[in-house]
Amino acid sequence: MIRARGLEKRYGRKRVLAALDFDVACGGVALVIGPNGSGKTTLLRLFSRLAAPSRGTLSVEVDRSKIGYLGHEPLVYRELTALENLDLYGRLYRIPERRERIGMLLERFGLWDDRGVRVASYSRGMTQRLALCRALLHEPELVILDEPYAALDVAGAALLDRELGSLAGERTLVVATHDPDRLAELATDRLVLA
Repeated sequence: MIRARGLEKRYGRKRVLAALDFDVACGGVALVIGPNGSGKTTLLRLFSRLAAPSRGTLSVEVDRSKIGYLGHEPLVYRELTALENLDLYGRLYRIPERRERIGMLLERFGLWDDRGVRVASYSRGMTQRLALCRALLHEPELVILDEPYAALDVAGAALLDRELGSLAGERTLVVATHDPDRLAELATDRLVLA
C-alpha cells in the first residue's frame, strides 16, 4: 500500500527525513517510533499526502478520499456539537446511511450521551475520541494516526486498543507512537526514526 524509496523531506536547510526506505503492505500495521523531533509527524503528513517529499519516491496506493488521518489537531469544530461535526464530515464524504454510521461510532466511542453538546465544552480526551470518530467515519482503507492515545484516559485507551485490534488486517494502519509495546501484537512493521 505504501512504498518509500530514498524519501527525504527538507524545510529550507533543515533536513527532517533522510534517505528513508519503507514498505507497508495492504492490511499491515506499521508503527512509527522515535523521540520528539525525529520526523514522525512529517512522515505521516507525507503518507497522507498533506506534504510532498523533497527528494525520493513515495507511492501511496489508495485514493486520497480513502485515507483517515488523525494528527495532533483534532480537526473538529468547537462551536458545533459532536453530532453536527460528524454529520458535516459525513456529507463531505457522501457517506450513505451516514446517520447510522455516526450513531454507531458515537456509541462505540462513549460519546452518545454527549452528542448534542458543543465540542468547546468537551474535555481533551472527549475531543480526541470525537477526532477518532471523524477519522474513521468514512471507513478508510488507510488509517494514519499520530499519537492517537494522547489525552485518552485508561478507558479511552482500552477502547482504542479494541478498535485498532478490530481494524488490523482489515485496514492498513500507520501509527506514530511513543508506546510501541501497546500495539506490539498487532504490528507487522516498525520504522524507528532517530
